Amino acid sequence: MVHNKKILLGISGSIAAYKAILLTRLLVSSGALVKIIMTPAARDFVTPLTLSTLSKNKVLIELADEDTWANHVMLGRWADVMVVAPASCNTISKMANGVCDNLLLAAYLSATCPVVLAPAMDEDMWMHGSTVHNLKKIRDHGKYVIAVSSGELASGLSGEGRMAEPADIVTFLEEHIFRGNDLCGKMAVVTAGPTYEALDPVRFIGNYSSGKMGIAIAEELYSRGAEVKLVCGPVSEKVRYQGITVAHVNSAKEMYDQVMKDFNDADVAVMAAAVADYTPEVVILEKIKKNDTLFQLNLKKTADILQTIGEQKRANQLVVGFALETENETENALKKLNSKNADMIVLNSLKDPMAGFGKDTNRITVFDKDSRIDFEAKSKREVAKDIVDLIVRTMNRE
Repeated sequence: MVHNKKILLGISGSIAAYKAILLTRLLVSSGALVKIIMTPAARDFVTPLTLSTLSKNKVLIELADEDTWANHVMLGRWADVMVVAPASCNTISKMANGVCDNLLLAAYLSATCPVVLAPAMDEDMWMHGSTVHNLKKIRDHGKYVIAVSSGELASGLSGEGRMAEPADIVTFLEEHIFRGNDLCGKMAVVTAGPTYEALDPVRFIGNYSSGKMGIAIAEELYSRGAEVKLVCGPVSEKVRYQGITVAHVNSAKEMYDQVMKDFNDADVAVMAAAVADYTPEVVILEKIKKNDTLFQLNLKKTADILQTIGEQKRANQLVVGFALETENETENALKKLNSKNADMIVLNSLKDPMAGFGKDTNRITVFDKDSRIDFEAKSKREVAKDIVDLIVRTMNRE
């Protein structure tokens, strides 16, 4: 979401300035246009040459340079967002109190765009009453302050005050500054990951789903402005956006109950989880011992989440299902579309080397009542964008 966005990056004097190098690289590689202002003190920690090379723009430090001057007013008006990272204790104090003794502060006071601070300092400075007061003043002025993290500090001590990691700063910008509004006012329920059907206290029946596809869809829906409730089976994949409500479940029954709880208020439901079709008839309360050569296991069907919501959906609700197939892919996907009363089925084949459990890529074909759309192999994040594009287009048609 930072692609083609204009970002003015301010760097103040802090040992955490080395992270600004990583942040610049990450922003540029994501397609952002980056201009950089450093305070004079920041030069003690990172060189302008490094940052100008990465940003592909001259790094500005002084208000005036021989017979030219840096137009701080235009810098503040050029940017879609101004990010100060790291924001030192000294710079925060000056920002809070309107001090204007360097180019970074002049640009800050002239900025008409949103301003985001990523503080960095030792714990005692972070906890000091004057810093707390200054940050409150900055927030009261409508600026954003990214939370610091805890860990090893430049002093050698360990505690709060570490600047947020560059990837977390980019995520903050995506969530709080550049979030879209295609689906503003809409609520989406998404399922992701596997389910685990218990045999005994230590064993289960499961599958290899990583949850990557479902989580990517949940994040894309959220980035387009939707309220998102994600029902997630046991996965190690993390959800990037704090605004997504995540319900963690284990079994197919738990996932069914949670979806039924949320679906009535949903405008769209995307059932991307690999839900177990069968579960043990009886769960043994103690660990099963290896005694006999043959162990017989009786299974019963689980409740079909997609079919249930397909039967219950109202005219203004959109239901999207997934079909992972190993044979007769098209035939089985169309059968699922009709039998489950879904509005769309997303087909992927386990035989495709670019698709399947655990992979970062996927190749999909999407069926609805009237059409079939084939997509090339892409990253799962890009696939999620394709799927949400179709969802937005369908909802706008209705």
